[in-house]
Amino acid sequence: MEPKNNRSKFMIDAKNLTTRKLNEKVRKAVRDGNKQIAIHNVMGQRYIAAGIQGLIEIDITGIPGNDLGVFMDGPKVVVHGNGQDVIGNTMNAGEIIIHGDVGDITGMSARGGKIYIQGNAGYRTGVHLKEYHGLRPIIVIGGTAQDFLGEYMAGGLILMLGLNLSDGIHNADYVGTGMHGGTIILRGDVRGMGREVEVHQLDQEDNRLVEQAVLEYSKHFGCRADEVLGSKFKKLIPISTRPYGNLYSY
Repeated sequence: MEPKNNRSKFMIDAKNLTTRKLNEKVRKAVRDGNKQIAIHNVMGQRYIAAGIQGLIEIDITGIPGNDLGVFMDGPKVVVHGNGQDVIGNTMNAGEIIIHGDVGDITGMSARGGKIYIQGNAGYRTGVHLKEYHGLRPIIVIGGTAQDFLGEYMAGGLILMLGLNLSDGIHNADYVGTGMHGGTIILRGDVRGMGREVEVHQLDQEDNRLVEQAVLEYSKHFGCRADEVLGSKFKKLIPISTRPYGNLYSY
């Protein structure tokens, strides 16, 4: 029988549940005052934790579908498995921790919160990442990513560690294309960058942010933080805050 108090996790078996039915159960569990929810046998159901507010912990076993944590504002979501596309879409606050790889467009338009990915990310990770009223979204990728990382990025931080690379070179191309705000920090090199960014050395504040993010990543996934922090990092920042300003008339 599912527990109905906040001292133990509220258990949901997602086997054979549609996306609608699963999310109805999750929202009802939150309305009933449960602060810890465990969902088992997840297989592609979408929109889990969509729009949920507050200090709620959701533990997922399986592979959640698209838009995990869309519009989320505060919860902590842990996935024991891979994730699909558009994780953290327009999220405002909270944490999403993926013990695996993720698909494309992770963190699209997020304006706050943190996303930790143990493995690799797909295409267009961090597209249109932005900052809002003091909120600063952070995406940490333990492995590598595909092309167009940080595309049209307007704020926030993307940290890519490349822990699974043998030569220290990320295969990603067009990194930072259209970027006009925020920071991308890389451990290693990338195959190609957008015309809108240039490489800089890390300053003291950058080093502080990297150390904090790596320590949190290590806490979630168990890597040797000291070995990672002893590596060489570089940051990509936009050359212009209005890269396409001359394309418009006023």
